[in-house]
This record gives sequence, C-alpha cells and structure tokens, in this order.
Amino acid sequence: MGTTRPPRNTEPPPFASHLSPFLLMTSHAATIDHHHDPSTSTGIPNKKLLMWAFLASDCMFFGTLISTHLIYRLHPPAGGKVPTQVFDIQLTSFSTFILLMSSLMMALAVNAIQKGNVKSCRWSLLTTIFFGTIFLGCQVFEFNNFVYEHDMTISNSLLGTTFFTLTGTHGCHVAIGVLWLGLMYVRSFKLAHGPGGAGAWMKNLLHLVALFGGIVLTTKVVLGLVWSLQDFQGHSMATFASREFLSIAGALVALGGMFWFARPAGEVEFNEKHAIDVESMGLYWHFVDIVWIVIFTAVYLLEYL
Repeated sequence: MGTTRPPRNTEPPPFASHLSPFLLMTSHAATIDHHHDPSTSTGIPNKKLLMWAFLASDCMFFGTLISTHLIYRLHPPAGGKVPTQVFDIQLTSFSTFILLMSSLMMALAVNAIQKGNVKSCRWSLLTTIFFGTIFLGCQVFEFNNFVYEHDMTISNSLLGTTFFTLTGTHGCHVAIGVLWLGLMYVRSFKLAHGPGGAGAWMKNLLHLVALFGGIVLTTKVVLGLVWSLQDFQGHSMATFASREFLSIAGALVALGGMFWFARPAGEVEFNEKHAIDVESMGLYWHFVDIVWIVIFTAVYLLEYL
C-alpha cells in the first residue's frame, strides 16, 4: 500500500499580507530605469533630451553675455566706475554659497523621488525654493545698493550696462527656476483618486499663492530688517514694526495657509514615475548654479586679482 501524502497548505503565511505591498513596491521600483528609455531612438528620455538641447542654447547665450562683459572690462572707458569700489564681495560670496547649497538640495530631491520618497522630495524642494529666494533677495539688495549708494545704473556707465544685463538675466533664470520648483511642489500633493475639475484647480492655485506669498513676504520682511539695521534709505529700527506690520501679518497668514494645504489628504499621484520631471528640473537648476560660478569668477573675483 502507498502512503497517503498530507494535503498541501496553499494558504499564504500570516505575515505575507504585510510583506506583499513592500515586495510589489520594490519590484515595481526596480523596473523603472531613470537613465535609459528603450522607447526612444537615442535611449535618452525625450524630456531629458529636450532639456539638454535647451541648456546647450542657453549656454551659448550666457557665453555671449560673459564675453561681452570681459571684452569691455579689458578696455574700460576713462572716468568709469571702479568695480572694487562698488562690489560687496562679502555679500556676493554669501549668496554664492547659498546657491551652491540649493544645488545640493536639488540633487537630494531627485534622489528622493527616484526612490519613491515623496515626503523627503517635498522638503528638499522647499529648501531649494527657500535658498533660491534668499539668493534673489541678496541680488535685489545688491542692485539697490549699486543704484542708490554708488549711482550705478544700466544706462549711466558701461560697467552698469554689462553688469546689470548679465546678472539680471541670470536672476531671471533663478526666478523662473523658483517658480518651476513651486509648481512641482504643489503638484506633488495631487490626489491619485481625488475630485478633479475647477475645484482641484482652485485648490492648487491657492496653494501656490500661499507658498509664494509666504516666501515673498518673508523675504521682504528680512530685507526691511537688514535695511533698518543699516539705516538704508530712511529705514530704521524705530520704524521697522510700523513699516513691515502688514508684511509680517501677511507672511504669517500665507505660511499658515501653506501648511494647511500640505496636510495629508490621501494617496497622492506623485511617485517615482515622475522622477524624470524632477530630474529635468534639476538639470536646469544645476545649470543655473554652474553659470553663476562662472559669473562670480569672471565678474567679481577677477577684479580683485
């Protein structure tokens, strides 16, 4: 007589229900290649290829502006402004360091979303936005100082013309990058199965307004505080509270609204599939930082050699 084999247990182990989501997520993430796209003829994702093409053209544009500035600096007109008497190298060095740190945070954001860590990506994007705004605030302070303290404008001197054209163009690129970062941050809160239509658009718009309202008003308050400490253009600590009361109140309201919109509301659509979008934005931001390193060296540091 043959022995009767016991029936096979086809039920999964009790811990399988806890492991299966993790295993599915891991296997799903492993199928995503963030550096190669077999569906394109080049093997490079189309979005990344388009960004590289744009950056190549922008590289030539900035090369033209930097070359123009250097050529005119080699043959300065008589009686022109002396750069070392106008520039504030300490302030510019600080803003350069801040912009370099923003590039680090942008790299961390790309790495986080490639691993599917949306929360970490959001914090890195916010920090990048914050650092970019500080850089723009330093640039606004520098431009005001050049115009009102040193009487250097874009039209009254050759140094002012080349300097404001070059650094102002770069500042516009930073501002566009900050806006793009804000849009990506707000996009990361889009619900996977939430209601669409006008209501969702209005919520995203209000979230974006709260984000940039808080950033702009906070920057204005900080600039007002710096000007008051330096007694710049009639500002003083005695009048700081009255001058900036509405800005302080508006910043608090905007920041409160930003945190209210950021509260958890369910599963979001934003995940590692959107890493190519964050990476394309990162390419733009790193390019802007590299261009500033060249500008800082060619426009500022060479004057002190």
